[in-house]
This record gives sequence, C-alpha cells and structure tokens, in this order.
Amino acid sequence: MTFTKTDLQTNVHYKTSRSGGKGGQNVNKVSSKVELLFSIADSQLFNDDEKLLLNTRLQSRLNKDGFLQVVCDEERSQYLNKEIALDKLVDILVKALHQPKKRKASKPSKASKLARLDDKRRAALKKINRGKRDFND
Repeated sequence: MTFTKTDLQTNVHYKTSRSGGKGGQNVNKVSSKVELLFSIADSQLFNDDEKLLLNTRLQSRLNKDGFLQVVCDEERSQYLNKEIALDKLVDILVKALHQPKKRKASKPSKASKLARLDDKRRAALKKINRGKRDFND
C-alpha cells in the first residue's frame, strides 16, 4: 500500500460539468463540478492481491464500467473540487486496503477473577443489609 496522491493523479480521469448551488450567475457559465474516475483493474499502483481486495470491498461503489467514481461539487472552483475529489479517493482506497489486526484470545487472570467475585460479594452484602430491620430486639 505504497501510493501517493501524485501517483494517483496520473491514473485518474476527470469529467467536469456545470454545477448547481451557490455561485449565482457564475454557475451557468463555469464547469466547476468534478467527476473523478479511477480504474482499479488498469492501475499499476496495486498488485493482484490488493486489486482483488479493492474490487471486493468497493463493489458497491464501482460503476457498470468498473470505474470507482467520486463526485465533488462543494466549491466554486474546479481546481479545489479536483483536490477534494482526489483526497476522497485516497481516503476510500486507504480504508479499503486497511487490514484490521487479528484479536488474540486471552483468559482473565486468577487475581482478576478473585477481585470480581470479591466485588460481587461486597455488593450483595450491601444489598442484603438494606433489607427491613427489626428494631424491637
């Protein structure tokens, strides 16, 4: 998993279009919406195992042509939207390639078992002592 943002930039394709939202009349004449397309299969950045892992984990995000698609129209600038889309792509790929550590099974120690039982006994005695008292004795 050794890839950088600049490595990804050479492997992505951008589509731009006019975006709705803030910007007033500028919205009607400037193509600021960015659609980033990334092909996992055609990428040279990942080995076959990583490509298989990415394809299985990102199956729901791939379009019918097999491209990972990230759309951004948050800013009024096309350049900023490209940067944001690329950052989102990096986050998606890093999360998909992350391998969680395997949990090692462990047993509680004898001392911790005894401490737990002692706490239970004290709590039980406390509750027993809260019971009704006979003050006539």
